[in-house]
Amino acid sequence: MRRSQATRRADTVTVTGIDLHLDLHGPRLRAGLTDALRDAVRTGRLAPGTRLPASRVLAADLGIARSTVTECYTALVEEGWLAARPGSGTRVATRVPSRRGPSGASAPTPRRRSSRGLEPGAEDYAEFPRAPWLAAARRAFANAPHSTYGYGDPLGRMELREALAEYLARARGVHADAARIVITSGFHHGLGVLARALAAEGGETVAVESYGLDIYRELLRDEGVGTRPVDVDECGARVDQLVDIADAAAVLLTPAHQFPTGYALSTERRTAVVDWARRTGAVILEDDYDGEFRYDRVPVGALQGLDPDHVVYFGTASKSVAPALRLGWAVVPDSLLPAVAQAKGRVDTVSALDQLVFAEFLESGAFDRHVRSRRRRLRHRREVLIERIADAAPAVHVIGMAAGLQAVLALPVGSEERVLRVAGRQGLVVSGLAEFRHPAADGHPSWPDALVVNFSNVSESAWPGALQALCRILPSP
Repeated sequence: MRRSQATRRADTVTVTGIDLHLDLHGPRLRAGLTDALRDAVRTGRLAPGTRLPASRVLAADLGIARSTVTECYTALVEEGWLAARPGSGTRVATRVPSRRGPSGASAPTPRRRSSRGLEPGAEDYAEFPRAPWLAAARRAFANAPHSTYGYGDPLGRMELREALAEYLARARGVHADAARIVITSGFHHGLGVLARALAAEGGETVAVESYGLDIYRELLRDEGVGTRPVDVDECGARVDQLVDIADAAAVLLTPAHQFPTGYALSTERRTAVVDWARRTGAVILEDDYDGEFRYDRVPVGALQGLDPDHVVYFGTASKSVAPALRLGWAVVPDSLLPAVAQAKGRVDTVSALDQLVFAEFLESGAFDRHVRSRRRRLRHRREVLIERIADAAPAVHVIGMAAGLQAVLALPVGSEERVLRVAGRQGLVVSGLAEFRHPAADGHPSWPDALVVNFSNVSESAWPGALQALCRILPSP
C-alpha cells in the first residue's frame, strides 16, 4: 500500500547499513523524489562519489514502484547530478552542475592550500613521521591501562606530563614538575584557559608585542581581557615599556624567536622582564612556538628557567610534528595552578589515546630524531633562500636570526603593498609584515616594509617553483 503524502514528506531510509534522509514534497512521487535527491546533492548533504541505494532497495524502503526510482535516477544522470556505471552502481557525480543552497547562494567551498603558498602558519604536512608515529601508537595501545578508555584527569594523562617534564628540562631548560603541567589542545586553547584564569583573579589587561598574530589578541579580547602593545626591535620586546602599563596582569612574549620579526629577547631584557614580574606580581606568558629550530647554534633556553614562579611556559606539537594532533602544554606556577584547573574544566578535553601515543613518541627518542631531521632540512632551505634572493634581488635582504620556520625579507621603502599585489596576481601567497602590527601601535615606531615568508610549508617537489616565483616578485635593482 502506498504511504500517504503526509508520511512521505521526510523519509529516512536505511540500505546496506547507510542512512539516507530525503525530504519528499508534493503529490507527484517521481518529481518529489527527483527534487529531493537533486537538493541533497546541490546543498552538499550527498557528497561527490556517494553511492546511492539500488533502485530496488530504495523503492522497497519508500514503498513506491521501482520504475519510479529508475526514472528518477535516469533523469538525474542526464542532468549531470548522478553518474551510473555498470558494476559500480549509481553515485553522486564528481562534478555537479551547481552547488547552491536553498536560498540560491553559492555554498562555501573549503579553502585549498596553494602549492606555492608561503604564508606563516602552514606546514609541509608530508613530513609527518608516519612510520615512527604508527610504531609508537602500537606500543602505546599495547601497554595502555584500562583506565585510558574512561574520563581522564582534566589536567591530562600523567604519562605524558611526566614524559614532557623530562623532555622540557633536557631540551628547553624548563623547570617542570609533572604535577604543574597542563595538557591542552594546542596553544590557542591553552592561552584561552590562562586568559580565563587571569580574568577570574581580576586581571583585565595583558601586554603583548606590537607585532604578532591577531588571532591571539582577539582570543584574549573574547575572554574579556584587553591588550596593550609594547614595541619590538632587534633585541626583542621593549619590556622597559611595561612600567607604563600599570594594570597589566601579564605579558605575552615569544622570547626564543619573536614572531614575526625574527629576533630573540636579549639577555638584559630577559632579566628585566623577570624583575618586572617579581616586582608587580604579574605573570609572563612564554610562547615557545618554534624554540627547537635554531640553526646557527644551540637553541636558546626557555625564559621560564629564570623564574618558574612567574612564568607560564607554553609549548605545542603543532610546529614540531603536526597541528592535527591538537596537542599543547602549559607549565604553570603553583600559585596559578588552581585557577587554571578551574578554568580548564572538570573533564579532559584532549584525547587520552593521543596523549599516550605522544608520550611514547617522546620517550622512545622518535620525537628528538624527527626534530633533528626537520632542523637539518629547514636550515638548508633557509640558506638556499638567502642565496637565491641575494642573486635575484640584491636590494632585498633577510633580517632576523637563523631560526624558526619563516624569514623576514626587508624590502625597499614603500614597496610592501606593491609586492603583495604582484604576488597575488601570480598566485603566490605571502604576508606583509604590516598585517601583524597591533592596531593600537600607531604611535609607536614601525618596522620597514617587509615580507614574512614561511619556507617550511611547501613540499620538496613544490619548493623550487615557489622559490622561483618568490624571486620574480621581488624588486630588482
